[in-house]
Amino acid sequence: MRVNEIRELDNDGLKKELDSSLSEMMNLRFRHSTRQLTNTNELAVVKKRIARLRTIMRQRAIQEENNE
Repeated sequence: MRVNEIRELDNDGLKKELDSSLSEMMNLRFRHSTRQLTNTNELAVVKKRIARLRTIMRQRAIQEENNE
């Protein structure tokens, strides 16, 4: 997912995508530790996606605090 696609999601969509990405990261780590993961770049991609999601969620939280 690109940043523009993530920004278009609502808060519930962000939460669902974050939960999905976290579970995907857990599965990838498990597969990596058991040597079943062939493309180790997937770990970095999911890690960056999680960081993007958390960053946008934090930006929205700060905006809401400033609007109050």
